[in-house]
Amino acid sequence: MAFFNYFGISVSALTAERLRLDVIANNLANIETTRVNEEGEPVPYRRKSVVFAERLEQAMYGPQGRGVKVAAIVEDDAPSRMVYQPDHPDANEQGYVAYPNVNVVNEMIDMVGAVRAYEANIQALEASKQIVRHALEIGR
Repeated sequence: MAFFNYFGISVSALTAERLRLDVIANNLANIETTRVNEEGEPVPYRRKSVVFAERLEQAMYGPQGRGVKVAAIVEDDAPSRMVYQPDHPDANEQGYVAYPNVNVVNEMIDMVGAVRAYEANIQALEASKQIVRHALEIGR
């Protein structure tokens, strides 16, 4: 039945938005991380973001499955925040420490957008369930 594809669309969007929230949480968790490589060199964390793409899959039975997928998780190439802290162990010769290019305000805005999209997809899923429920009642 074609209307079951709507469930798949909503579920794929919920999964994608959940991953987006995980990436945002990771960015916020690493806002003060100045070392991320195995050698312990002062390389600051790089902000990451999620890129969505349309999902088109050929289903075994019936029409194509559609939805959303995560195409990539990319690092932001914006420069690091340089803060003058000559006593910090990761300070360079001039006394500056390279902090991650993560901005709390931008992350919170992204988080609100992801939460709203998640809520909208839950409502779409509920509406699809109501449609199926009413369609089954017609058959009685």
